[in-house]
Amino acid sequence: MIPTDPYPSRSEGGRTLLLHPLISASDDADSREEFRRLAEAAGVSVIAEVQAPRDRPDPKFLVGSGKVEEVVGLVEDNDIGLVLVNGRLSPIQERNLARALRCNVLDRTTLILDIFAQRARSHEGKLQVELAQLKHLSTRLVRGWTHLERQRGGIGLRGPGETQLETDRRLLADRIRQLTARLGRVEQRRAQGRRARRRSDIPLVALVGYTNAGKSTLFNRLTESAVMTRDQLFATLDPTVRRIEALPGSPVLLSDTVGFIRDLPHELIAAFRATLEETLGASLVVHVIDASDPDRGRHQAVVQEVLEEIGAGELPMLKVYNKVDRTAQSAGVERNVAGQVEAVWLSAMTGEGLDALGSAIVERLGEGRIRREIHLPPQGQRLRSRLFDLGGVCSEQVEDDGSMRLQVDLARRDARILSRLDGVDGKLAEDLLLD
Repeated sequence: MIPTDPYPSRSEGGRTLLLHPLISASDDADSREEFRRLAEAAGVSVIAEVQAPRDRPDPKFLVGSGKVEEVVGLVEDNDIGLVLVNGRLSPIQERNLARALRCNVLDRTTLILDIFAQRARSHEGKLQVELAQLKHLSTRLVRGWTHLERQRGGIGLRGPGETQLETDRRLLADRIRQLTARLGRVEQRRAQGRRARRRSDIPLVALVGYTNAGKSTLFNRLTESAVMTRDQLFATLDPTVRRIEALPGSPVLLSDTVGFIRDLPHELIAAFRATLEETLGASLVVHVIDASDPDRGRHQAVVQEVLEEIGAGELPMLKVYNKVDRTAQSAGVERNVAGQVEAVWLSAMTGEGLDALGSAIVERLGEGRIRREIHLPPQGQRLRSRLFDLGGVCSEQVEDDGSMRLQVDLARRDARILSRLDGVDGKLAEDLLLD
């Protein structure tokens, strides 16, 4: 939850003021509305909002001193105990604002971390959130111990404040190392799970999208599950994998991942890399977009940016424009000039267009795999080993001359990765798999 107010003169009823620094072109009405929804998702009561236009950030407060005085008046008049700043504060700016306003001050990064801490349910999710929080906190210890004495120089003048800070930093560093090691073991288990899924020949479809685009509702519709859904940012956090049994042909696994958001804190991207990298094992990425969102173009760019950052930017993608029931658009399918399905318009809430999506997934999964017999020369042992590691070899026959005939079935994405191997193996993979 939001940290307890250290200033006893303020109420503890979650009365909150939102401060919007307007410094860059991205600080628009949509950004302010999104920040307001983040505050509501954290469970606070927004009493007032203040906009603070500036040409450049103020190094002391981020906003100007005159705007700080205005906020001081609102805080005192409305018995406000928390100020949320729609931006990233430096540790010094956060400390200065808290001192001037005499109440808790949190920036956008800390707010998102708090929401994630509230929503994490799985063991892994809790570890990831704690790691992100501790990394963020480690840069802000200067604020945490301002009530303690500081060193003033000279032997015998070392105060307990510095000793406590040093102890706290050491404890934080130890805990961060422990969490990193534990998450490393979790990632190893995830990697084993991905290899097992490849060997089982069950394709994985990953749902990605901006937060509140309707991924969980669509996930429930396709898998007949009961993942929590709510008209709220980050309503679900922990990833879920279920089978889609209703599609024709072999079963398909569907993964629902955490929603993305603009300016997602780097601490969270780093901490949740193991979870997000589940997308890397997908045969198809389904990008869910809120068709009723007037800012959907920018939100699509945010999702693509995060996918690029985790190395999933080149995966086969199918766009799904959800919530058509809120628009004048009707459900349907879009194809490119080559006849390939590029987008599906539907409503996960009403079910309109779901059959078209199922057909599109089957169609795209079929074209995304390579099934053929290849003839490997004796010097292709390294490529053979990689193919087995990927679970892409159905059968093998060794010839008298040491060459190998392999029946392969693997994702085209994996074939492209193999073609980037150094030397003869990469050339063989390109010639035999991607001709």
